[in-house]
Amino acid sequence: MTISDIAAARGRIAPYVRRTPLVPSAWLSSLAGADVRLKLESLQPTNSFKIRGAVNAAAAFLERHARHQRVPGTIVTASAGNHGRAMAFAAERLGLDLVVFTPRSAPKAKLDHIARHGADLRPAGTYEEAERLAKAFAADEGATYISPYSHPDVIAGAATVAVEILEEWPETAAILVPVGGGGLAGGIAIAARAVSPAVSVVGVEAEASPAFHEALKAGRIVEVEVRPTIADGLAGNMDPESITFDIVRRLVGRTVLVPESAIEDAIRGLFAEERVIAEGAGATAVAALVAGLRVAGGRVAVVVSGSNIDARVLARVLRRE
Repeated sequence: MTISDIAAARGRIAPYVRRTPLVPSAWLSSLAGADVRLKLESLQPTNSFKIRGAVNAAAAFLERHARHQRVPGTIVTASAGNHGRAMAFAAERLGLDLVVFTPRSAPKAKLDHIARHGADLRPAGTYEEAERLAKAFAADEGATYISPYSHPDVIAGAATVAVEILEEWPETAAILVPVGGGGLAGGIAIAARAVSPAVSVVGVEAEASPAFHEALKAGRIVEVEVRPTIADGLAGNMDPESITFDIVRRLVGRTVLVPESAIEDAIRGLFAEERVIAEGAGATAVAALVAGLRVAGGRVAVVVSGSNIDARVLARVLRRE
C-alpha cells in the first residue's frame, strides 16, 4: 500500500466522514509531562474511526464492479460492533446488501445500530467464530467478504487518521493507537512513514486480549487466551492469514499492554477532565499514559477511536471511582 492509495481513500470517504478535531489535553499533558493532543474519532457519524475503512472498502468495491460493468453482489463482514455499524452505514448510503456476523457478546448498543441501518445481522458465538462463519458464508453464497482489519481498502481508510494528524500538527513526535486486529495501527504506521518518517507509532493493547503482543514475541500469529475486557472492540484472536501482522511488525515502533484498571481510569478521566465519552477500546491508547507510559519527543497524539459504550457500562465505570 502506498500514500497514493491513502489519498484515493481520502477522496472516496470525504462526503461521508468527518475531519475530526485534534484537541489539547491539559490533564494528559500533566500526567505524561508532554504536549498531548486527542484525535477524537469518537465524533465520527458512527462514533468510531471504523467508518473510514468501511466507506472506503464499500466505495472501492462499487468502483471495481462499475469498471467491469458487473452488478455488485452482497458484501459480508464480521465485527465486534463498530466495524459492523460502519459497514451498515456505508451499505445503506451506497445501496449495497450487507450481512454482518457478530459475537454474541457484542454490546447491544452496537447491534441496535447495525440493525437500524438495515443490515442482515447474524449473531455467532465468539469473535473468532463470527469471522469463520462470515468467510464461509461469503464462499458458499458467492458474496464478497470484507475483513474489519485485514483488507487493503479498510487499512487505507484507517490511514487517513494519521494524514489528518500530521497535516494539523506536523511537529507530532509520536502517535498512540489502540490495537485489536491491527488495521488502524498498520494504516497509521504506513501513512506516518510516508508523510513524516521520524514519527513513532505506539500500539496499545488490552492485557486481556494480547494477540499482537504474543504474535510479535513469537514472530508469527499465534492463538491466545482472550479474557473478558471492557475493551470489547479490541478483543479476539487475529485471522491466521491477516495481512496486518507484517505491517505492524515492520512499521509500528512498539506495542504495550494495559490492564483493565487503567482502561477504566482512562474512561473516567476522559469524561471527568475532557468531557469526552469513550468506550473501552476507544480509551485504550489513553490508558497507556494513565498507566505511566512515557514517550520520547514531547508531542504526542492519542487516538480516541470510538465512543459506542453502553450507557449502563459507562454508568458502572463512573460510579466505581
